[in-house]
Amino acid sequence: MNSLSLNATPEGWSVARIGEVCDVNPRANKTEIPDDLLVSFVPMPAVGAGDGSIDVSQERRASEVKKGFTAFKEGDVLFAKITPCMENGKMAVVPKVANGHGFGSTEFHVLRPKEGVEARYIYYYVSSQNFRGVAERYMTGAVGQKRVSTTYLKEQEIPLAPLNQQKRIVAEIEKQFSRLDEAVANLKRVKANLKRYKAAVLKAAVEGKLTEEWRKQNPDVEPADKLLERILEERRAKWEEAELAKMKAKGKVPKNDKWKGKYKEPVAPDTDGLPELPEGWVWVRVDVIAEVMLGKMLDRKKHQEGKELPYLRNVNVRWGAVDTGDLLQMFFKDSELVRYGIRAGDVLVCEGGEPGRAAIWDGKQSGMMYQKALHRVRFLDGYDPLLIVFYLEHLAKSGRLERWFTGSTIKHFTRESFAGLPLLLPPRDEQVAIVEEVEKSLSIISETAEQIDKDLRRAERLRQSILKKAFQGGFNR
Repeated sequence: MNSLSLNATPEGWSVARIGEVCDVNPRANKTEIPDDLLVSFVPMPAVGAGDGSIDVSQERRASEVKKGFTAFKEGDVLFAKITPCMENGKMAVVPKVANGHGFGSTEFHVLRPKEGVEARYIYYYVSSQNFRGVAERYMTGAVGQKRVSTTYLKEQEIPLAPLNQQKRIVAEIEKQFSRLDEAVANLKRVKANLKRYKAAVLKAAVEGKLTEEWRKQNPDVEPADKLLERILEERRAKWEEAELAKMKAKGKVPKNDKWKGKYKEPVAPDTDGLPELPEGWVWVRVDVIAEVMLGKMLDRKKHQEGKELPYLRNVNVRWGAVDTGDLLQMFFKDSELVRYGIRAGDVLVCEGGEPGRAAIWDGKQSGMMYQKALHRVRFLDGYDPLLIVFYLEHLAKSGRLERWFTGSTIKHFTRESFAGLPLLLPPRDEQVAIVEEVEKSLSIISETAEQIDKDLRRAERLRQSILKKAFQGGFNR
């Protein structure tokens, strides 16, 4: 059950149980605390995960917290006992508290170091991944409510150095952690800058600034209004083809072309408040150049017929990628396979959850369906679907997409609203240039972010190796 091998402790050290060097969950004489006295209050969120931080600024009257909360004081070590807080490292040394008294969540164990024991020495030992990793295996209770017991904590052994060495060890740990923390902070700053850089790239792409020089070098490119004319011709041709198929299925053969008059001409987009587009670009509604359809409603009460097939939910759609690691299945009739099927190149847009989040289906997995929480967007020829993914992410991250949502607390991007969204349409050749430039930048961002994540994981491993070395006597002088 020990988290570290304690077979060979350094000379002058001893091995003790935590219950021998700390009072675990000591009783507090709450009757001595006046009811109107202000005391510090520490709920679970006030203790940081894995960094030893603790916020004791919140205050309450003692009468409000004497019952139903855990008492502690300055110099105690708080140890989160419940999952997942324990595994996440919610532990800290209590600093100065209001009027000498602190109260907090009952999900904290309190370790009060005895004379000759340094609080931060205890903290660094019990907060190490080695200690927490073993403790996790001995948690008891129901799933989701597992806890580290008081008995378990008391029985755990700790390599105990003499007090003067404890202080030197703590000082050395904190010196090395300080350097490590500075490096980690720098990595996180770079990662934050990558997000800002990505936002800037997407903004430049949808505003035409990314290809400003390209346009100067290619002045004779066919403008988007000509492209739109061809798209509209294809739109009408597809409608006529579908209408003819419907009539033939009913055994009807049109005698003339009057039926073509039922075709609904596309509606112009509402461009009020929208920015001016670069020369050669046009605004167009999504439903003018694409088919927009919601997926199948999930209703487990209805009779299950047909084939059981995997389907995508909004949780599967991330920005720019589809995660198929957590797929569910439901039944689809043969008559629904085309209606709710998706194919390579379809854009999937979240209707709820994080409305507008979008990705393109790569078609690598056949027989994939989709649920009503998603819009399936299938563009006519002449529009690169990556553009709408870039555009939606830019609008969403800049807060400009919300004007198209419905609902005050739970936001939805309804089909009607999404279909009417004004979409930028650049010339076809410029679309290729935009996608090429954006993907080049996103590739650099992705590679850099991946390297930063590797460095952050390496830093955490180094942090744990520092603790391991410390409690094996590696910092003895």
